[in-house]
Amino acid sequence: MKSLIDIVDLSIQELQLLIETAKDISQNPAKYHHMCDTKTLATLFFEPSTRTRMSFEAAMFELGGNVISMSSAGSSSAAKGESVADTAKIVSCYADIIAMRHPKDGSAYVAASNASVPFINGGDGGHCHPTQTLADLLTIDREKGRLHDLTIGLCGDLKYGRTVHSLISAMCRYENIRFVLISPEELKVPDYVIRVLQNSGIPYSETADLEGALPQLDILYMTRIQKERFADADEYERLKNSYVLNTEKMKLAKADMAVLHPLPRVNEISVAVDADPRAAYFRQALNGKYMRMALILKLLSDAGKLQLPATVPLAKGAKGADEKQLKLIPGRYVCANPRCITTTEQELPQIFFEAEEDGQTVCRCLYCEEKVER
Repeated sequence: MKSLIDIVDLSIQELQLLIETAKDISQNPAKYHHMCDTKTLATLFFEPSTRTRMSFEAAMFELGGNVISMSSAGSSSAAKGESVADTAKIVSCYADIIAMRHPKDGSAYVAASNASVPFINGGDGGHCHPTQTLADLLTIDREKGRLHDLTIGLCGDLKYGRTVHSLISAMCRYENIRFVLISPEELKVPDYVIRVLQNSGIPYSETADLEGALPQLDILYMTRIQKERFADADEYERLKNSYVLNTEKMKLAKADMAVLHPLPRVNEISVAVDADPRAAYFRQALNGKYMRMALILKLLSDAGKLQLPATVPLAKGAKGADEKQLKLIPGRYVCANPRCITTTEQELPQIFFEAEEDGQTVCRCLYCEEKVER
């Protein structure tokens, strides 16, 4: 595996290797200070970012490598109309590894398909955010001591929340996981994510009641209502204050529940909650740096540029790796998702795949996974 587009690109063994490597990095940082001497990371961020971009850059610097950066679409040839595919080809000439964030769903697939060096998805629209999920997994492991036997509440924007989508895909591969999906009706989890839960046999419930859900949770994963994902400003204004976690609500939770948040927060977690030892979101941000260091090492190792252990034993509570098997269908349909990369990318072929869902064969866009009406 030389690129990371979706969290399911990583097997359970590879996830465990990254977690163990990240733990070792945190405990023995000097051991890794020269691992990436002479290597260069390119960070391409077409959307604003603090944690993801800076943690990638800090990760590469702490490994002894170099960073070249493009901090906005306006500062690159994208402003002149250059495609994602061409950008990936060009930047591959200058860097050993690429990390990219882009507002279009499926942009990571296009970039990885055209890059000639390892590629990392730093978030593609509302679709996936696998490196945030790596930070989440390390945080859950460190806070709870396990990645199995957990009830996880996901609260807020579950429709556009790419971090939520990736975390569900990852945690479905561990034993005895249950999800409580907490959101307004308008921001419920998309059907392609529900399909992941159903196909994995993972129990889940959907509710709008945060207070009612809190007492049963081992993990509460809060998310902000994302203004930038809304086409309708009035809808955002109506929904933006749907959930606010405060100290009174925290009294309803288990004494050892951990609160995670991919950040940034707006007002969905009161600042007063920061003093609660169950508030893990700033520790989560630090874990993100360690996991991105481990990932850079892993991908450069897979590309033959570094030597690392190939694998580790299967983690306790893991179900084992599952394989994505897709029957691809070129050009028969058109994706109607306005956020899909196919709406803007030059001459990008429409490609779809068939999947069995609820006893029926459905067709989905390869890039954004939205269902296509036949």
